[in-house]
Amino acid sequence: QVQVAESGGGLVQPGGSLRLSCTASGTIFFYTMTWYRQAPGNQRELVATISTGGSTNYADSVTGRFTISRDNAKNAVHLQMNSLKPEDTAVYYCNARTTIGTYWGQGTQVTVSS
Repeated sequence: QVQVAESGGGLVQPGGSLRLSCTASGTIFFYTMTWYRQAPGNQRELVATISTGGSTNYADSVTGRFTISRDNAKNAVHLQMNSLKPEDTAVYYCNARTTIGTYWGQGTQVTVSS
C-alpha cells in the first residue's frame, strides 16, 4: 500500500500563483506521478504527469502556466501553478502509478476567485 497526500491548495485571485505538493510513501523515484483535477459537475481530468525519467506532459489548458517537478530526495512532486484562472478551480488529486498498483490522495481544493 502506498500512501499519497496532497497539500498547498487554497483561495487565490485570478492571475495569482499556487504551489501544490504531493508526498508518497515508498520511493517515488520508481513511480509515475500525475496531477488530476475535478471541478463540480465535471469528470476528473489529467493536468500534468512526470515519468520516472523526468519526462513531462501537460493538458493543453495548462501548458505554459503550470509546471510539474519531482524531488526524489524528499519523495515529493510539486505542481507550480501560475497565471491562475477561475476555470482552474477544482479539487486537485495526486496519483502515483507504481509496479504494484495505482494510488490516489484525498485531494486539495484550489479556488480561483476575486
